[in-house]
Amino acid sequence: MAENRESFENLNQKLLAFVDNSPTSFHAVEQMKIMLEQAGCMRLREGESWKLKEGAGYYVTRNDSSLIAFRIPKRDFIGFQIMASHSDSPALKIKANAEIQIEKKYVKLNVEKYGGMLCSPWLDRPLSVAGRIVVRTSEGVATKLVNVDRDLLIIPSLAIHLNRKVNEGYEYNAQRDLLPLLGGPEAKDGFLKQIAREAQVEEEDILDTDLFLYNRMKGTVLGLNGEFIAAPRMDDLQCVFGSLMGFLKAGPKDSVAVHCVLDNEEVGSSTKQGADSTFLRDVLRRIHFAMGRSEEAYLMALASSFMVSADNAHSIHPNQPDKADPTNRPFMNEGIVIKYSANQKYTTDAVSGALFKAICDKAEVPYQVFFNRSDMLGGSTLGNISNSQVALNTVDIGLPQLAMHSCYETAGSRDTAYLVRAAQVMYSSSVQGAGDGMYRLNW
Repeated sequence: MAENRESFENLNQKLLAFVDNSPTSFHAVEQMKIMLEQAGCMRLREGESWKLKEGAGYYVTRNDSSLIAFRIPKRDFIGFQIMASHSDSPALKIKANAEIQIEKKYVKLNVEKYGGMLCSPWLDRPLSVAGRIVVRTSEGVATKLVNVDRDLLIIPSLAIHLNRKVNEGYEYNAQRDLLPLLGGPEAKDGFLKQIAREAQVEEEDILDTDLFLYNRMKGTVLGLNGEFIAAPRMDDLQCVFGSLMGFLKAGPKDSVAVHCVLDNEEVGSSTKQGADSTFLRDVLRRIHFAMGRSEEAYLMALASSFMVSADNAHSIHPNQPDKADPTNRPFMNEGIVIKYSANQKYTTDAVSGALFKAICDKAEVPYQVFFNRSDMLGGSTLGNISNSQVALNTVDIGLPQLAMHSCYETAGSRDTAYLVRAAQVMYSSSVQGAGDGMYRLNW
């Protein structure tokens, strides 16, 4: 791919705007809906009959936090070309009856950890609250997005004078150490009032909430030569954005292009909108049957389908390079990372790895290989979980980054463009299983 610094910079600014406007998975889905509709994609609803047309693009959501978009090139399509990523990131979720008053002088909020987060970066920085609320209406109940778009909260550290050994290692207690400060005594009973004002509803009409703390620090490009980008929620909104941009640029010919974004990856995916749900399977089957094709033809299409599970990967850390595998050493700005694991935490095998390498070669983008150290366990991702619902050739990939699961993460300024280009080629192609170990790539 011809490298153009101006194009990298433009794409990174779009990525940072997308991240900034997506403080929660609900907001990320809302941003995608806007972008898809601007591109001519039509909304479908799971509770309604689907009337699909050749050449058209569509999207459907579940729980307002997962989204699947697709384009159907023709009725007799070969299979599905899928890229799956996730909309959620580790955070602190606000509990019900959240206010806690301390000696009638402070008001703080009761929260719990969502996902496997790095705790310390959340302290001593401006935070706010976003998510959704469910409100009473004259016709039933309705969901509304909320974002308190100002510096509202802070989690103060304990001064080193009161904990002299903190720099020798500290185990954070979520119930004691991670509760954010809302205000002084006059803040009592003010939290839900603030949420109601933001949502333009009456406080008494709020029936329930899904609200999270988020980091207020804006994303930025940094490094002596602009080598890096840093922002909240890069895992996995960088892959979400790259997949969506590739989808919007693609021109599928023989297979259905499927942009799939699922929620709750950070807590195991076993929800109605997660990778272990029926969401992807339901959508693929409904596409198939809406086009008048048989059950056997559906199974044949899966045999000629390909899925890319896109979830960010670890780059070599500049201060602790020994934490990585000795012979497989991915770095930021050196290409998309293909992830392998003998115990199948990642689904990549020789076939799916080779197919994705061929896609990268066609896209003229670099790629790298990641393995965990043999004496360290790694996390799982979407691919192996999704395969329990829809079995097809799948590769696990990601973009290399530092400080994964911090509330402010660092990635390469060139890598998003690499993913966009690879996704565009993947969505525009098909992988046809010809039998006897042969796979035909159609560009």
